[in-house]
Amino acid sequence: MFYTIYDTNFIGKVILYGDGTFLYGLEFYKEDFIQPQWIENKDKFNKVIIELELYFVGKLQNFSIPLKIKGSKFQQQVYNALLQIPYGKTISYKELAKNSGNQKAYRAAGNANGKNHIAIIIPCHRVIASDGSIGGYSGGLFIKRKLLKLEGVCLV
Repeated sequence: MFYTIYDTNFIGKVILYGDGTFLYGLEFYKEDFIQPQWIENKDKFNKVIIELELYFVGKLQNFSIPLKIKGSKFQQQVYNALLQIPYGKTISYKELAKNSGNQKAYRAAGNANGKNHIAIIIPCHRVIASDGSIGGYSGGLFIKRKLLKLEGVCLV
């Protein structure tokens, strides 16, 4: 597994990791996240970094990075549903559950959303509460607000 630490200059540092072909994760930086057997290699993530930089300045709305999406069958359905949310739009956790194949599983969809290992690219930040409030975010609400504002989403 390869990794690099990338300072976005927008939301702080993130850890990118993958096998050189697929991106397995984009995690918000935590010092103890990197595994000892991983090999640091920034060159393996040049395309990811270029696309993230374009996204952070508002010049990219759809990522083309090949992803390795891991998780249970339901989690993968949730992640695929997240990928269908257009740039600048939001949906509720209830809508996410429905779009994932089980409209009653909104708590499970919310839990899966929180376990997303490919933040930003799989846009879990586009899911908000049914009442229009921001909901939660594993990267912190400050980052979620910043990403939504970048995409032109105005929250009450």
